[in-house]
Order: sequence, then C-alpha cells, then structure tokens
Amino acid sequence: MRLRALLDTHTLGLRLLGGEDELDRTVRGVMTTDLRDPSRYLSGGELVLTGLAWRREPEDSERFVRILAAAGVAGLAAGEAELGAIPDDLVQACLRHRLPLFSVVEDVSFASITEHVVRQVSSERAGDLAAVVDRHRRLMTSGPAGGGPEVVLDLLGSDLDLRAWVLSPTGRQIAGSTLADSGPELPAELGARLAGEHLAATRTGRRGPHRVTLAGATYSLFPIRYEGRDLRQTLLSDWLLAVEADAGDWPEERLDLLHGVTQLIAVERDRRDAARTVRRRLAQEVLELVQTGAPPAEIAARLRVAAPVLLPGLGTAPHWQIVVARVEWEGGDVPGGPVAQSLLEEVLVDPGTFGPEPSDRIAVAHTGDEAVALVPLPAVPDESTDGTSTDGLHADALLGVVQAPLSRGLDGDGRLTVGVSASVHSAEGLRGALEEARHARRVAAARPGRVCAAGHEELASHVLLLPFVPDDVRRAFTARLLDPLRDYDRRHRAELIPTLEAFLDCDGSWTRCATRLHLHVNTLRYRVGRIEQLTGRDLSRLEDKLDFFLALRMS
Repeated sequence: MRLRALLDTHTLGLRLLGGEDELDRTVRGVMTTDLRDPSRYLSGGELVLTGLAWRREPEDSERFVRILAAAGVAGLAAGEAELGAIPDDLVQACLRHRLPLFSVVEDVSFASITEHVVRQVSSERAGDLAAVVDRHRRLMTSGPAGGGPEVVLDLLGSDLDLRAWVLSPTGRQIAGSTLADSGPELPAELGARLAGEHLAATRTGRRGPHRVTLAGATYSLFPIRYEGRDLRQTLLSDWLLAVEADAGDWPEERLDLLHGVTQLIAVERDRRDAARTVRRRLAQEVLELVQTGAPPAEIAARLRVAAPVLLPGLGTAPHWQIVVARVEWEGGDVPGGPVAQSLLEEVLVDPGTFGPEPSDRIAVAHTGDEAVALVPLPAVPDESTDGTSTDGLHADALLGVVQAPLSRGLDGDGRLTVGVSASVHSAEGLRGALEEARHARRVAAARPGRVCAAGHEELASHVLLLPFVPDDVRRAFTARLLDPLRDYDRRHRAELIPTLEAFLDCDGSWTRCATRLHLHVNTLRYRVGRIEQLTGRDLSRLEDKLDFFLALRMS
C-alpha cells in the first residue's frame, strides 16, 4: 500500500505534518517503538509508530530521524498523547531527511493503525492468502466468540498446509489448529524445547524467524513481541509462533504475511493481558492490606469480593496460598517486578497446577523486583490445628518442564527465584503465609542455578539457616573441612568426597554404604580412615558427622 492511502482512511485520524512529495512511498509493514535506536528491528519500508517517549531534549529528534531514514522506513507517525503536540524539532528533522511525518490523535490507538496496515499490506502482497488475514481480523474483533488465535492457525493449515502453534515463553501451548487432519497437539516437552531455543536465539539479538531442527523436523519460530522496550522487560512474557516448516527458503511475500499474522495474534495477546487487570488489582489491594497490618475482618471482606472473580461458580474460597517470585538482572537497570508478575501468571496457569486443564484464575501483584501471587484453593483436606495445610502447590513440582526454557531466557544476566507458602484458610493466616513464602524464596536464592524454587516444608529443616550464613564464613567452613579431601582426590583419584557423601547418606551404615558404592567393607573402612586422618575429625561422633553434612550442603 502507499502512504497516501493512510490519509484517505479518515477513521485513522492521521494528519500530515510534512513530506507531501514522498506520499507515493510503498509501505511494507508497521512497527511500534519508543527505543532511542530501533535500527536493529528495521528492514526498510515500515511505517514507524512512536509515542515519543525516546525524546528527552530537542537534539534527540535529529538523531532518531536520521536512524529511521538510514534504515529506509516509509514514514513516521507520532502520537500526541505524550507531549500534547508534535514538537517542531521533530517536524524539521523529518523535513531535512525527506521523511513523511504524520500526527496521531490521542483517541486513535496504535493497534488500530497496525491492524489496518497489516490487513492492507497482506491483501496486496498475497492476494490468494488475503482471506487468512482478513477473516481472522473480523473474527478477532467480534470478541471471544470469534475463536481467537486458533482460527488463523486453522486457516494457515487449510490455505498454506502449515502446521503452527502459538506458544508461551515456557513452551505452553496457547493455541493450535483445530482441524481434524492437523495432527496431534505439540508435546509439552517439545514445546518447552522450542521455547528454549527461541529465548536463547532472541537473547543473541538475532532477528526472527529462528530456525531449529528437533526430533527430525524443522521449525521456524516467529516472535510475537512488544516493541519499544528493553528486551529483558518483554522476553519472558512474549508469545511465539512455531511453524513446522523451514522458512529459510520462503519468498519475501510469505515471510511478510507470517509477520502480519504475528501482529494480529499480538492483538489477542494484549486482549488477554488486559483481561487480567481486575485480578491484578484485587491482588494488589489484598497485598497492601496484608503488608500494612490491616484488621483480618477488612482483609476477609476483600477476599469475599475476590473469590467470585478467581473461582467463578464455586462461591467463597476457604483456602489460599501465597507464591512469591523475584527476577533480578545484573546491573539492576531493568525492573524485575513486572517480569516476575508475568512469569508467575504463566507458571501458575499451566495444566497440572489445578488439574489437567489450563487455569487463568491467579491474581498476581508486584512491587519492586518482587511479584506475589494469591492462589485460591477450592478444597483443601487434612487441615492442621493451626489452620494451615500441606496440600496445594508444591515447590518441587511448580517449575517442572518450564525450568529449562526459562533458564535459557535468563542465561547470562538474570535469575528467577520462587518461594511457596503453606495453604491457609483464613485472612488471619495470610500475613504469616506471605512471610513464609518470602523466607522460602530466600532459601531458593541461596541455591545455584538460574531458576530455583523452595517450599514452606523446607523452613523446618536445617537448610533454612544456610542462606543466612555470611559468604566468607561459609567459604572458610567448607574449605577447612573439604579442601584437604579435594586435594587428595585430585592427586590420587581416591573419590573421598563421593565416599563421604554416601557414608553420611547411609547414616554411617558400613554395609549399606559399601553396597551402594560397590566396595568391599574393608576398602570403605580404609577410605573413611583416610578422611578422618586428613581432616582430624572422627566420623563416629555425631558433631563431626553434622559438620561434614553442613559443609557438603554449603559447598
């Protein structure tokens, strides 16, 4: 389509501020950005939409426009909402670089402009495929009854013979084709591996689609992302479109069409995210009441309001559980709270959390780098006398297959740690549950790895103490006990450390330990004697056994 056609579409409300002689330029796509330098996301021919958040001083306009002109974009449309009017320095910079400039009135959304451009470009470039985009646009704008992303995946299958799935950053299948001959659903393990490959490739800065071969099949992974923000803010919340095909030899027209499809699916992504607004607000209100020490009656009243929203049709929720997550990036220049919020919503919506089907009834708030989930449990048997229960979510099963892809997305400079409380059946227990979940998260933070979780059951163990021992004390303690053994193992390949671990794990039983290590008892006695000789400890004494046990846990 031509830029001139945008002015002829009165519903878009665009006003031309400069570049009238350049209106015959062809628009090949659309991109929304507020990055100060979006060049790596530009390939030429785009209509760039911006809210002007990148402009801090007049000189920024010249730099921004020069980057767009060098990338060969077709035109620039700037929103009036941020500054109230388009600044003159931006107008003059566009005139100097012969870049057409439009203003976008405040009541026109960038999403409506994006949808219009995508529809027009797709229709002109792929006439035989235009029905895919146009029909899906109509269905998506008609609300939930329209069928959502599944409709466009069905059309990709029927018109292009492409099997495709919309996946979350953890690999959870959000949508797949509903056609009878489209084949089985994507296995959860394969979805997680595809998500991991996508996250790893995206972290390198490479443009999609990313191609990967798994289980003998080639997949092309198209990002469905928010533009204009630091990649780390959106990487772990953006969806992706996985297509079972090698896009490396596709014509440009087909690639453009698939890019248009991802933009339409992004509209659905925004819609679902907006649907969580009420639950997020409820969680924020309850969290603030709990943290400020509000009377239990006031908290209980808020929970009665929240229960029908989170558990429709089930009345009040007598039991609740708290999950705390924290995302931390090296350098601390990216807020971790919103990322942790999106991740908790994703992890807790996975099938298996409340049953075989996905659930979207979790309320998550965030503050600082921390996110807090208020999880309703419709029925919790086996209550203890203090009003808590060990039923509900368990930290060891919470991450499951999502740990691998998330670790790849965080690799290099990020960490996710999660803590899970016991369930409580009253407002009085929520404050304790919140503190319990936070303590459990700190236990998880003391463990190695990019993604770690700990549960309330671990707070009754010695491991609760270990995260709070100063690092220099931990290092000195473990070095004094274990370094002599490590040095001996390096020199003689004696395997004293594995022998010590097995001996303690077998509660000092010579027979069981020898059987586990496939050793003669006399050989085991020789190794234990060498351990005692090198360290000056006596493994028949409880105190020395405990010291070795703690040293191994802290090493």
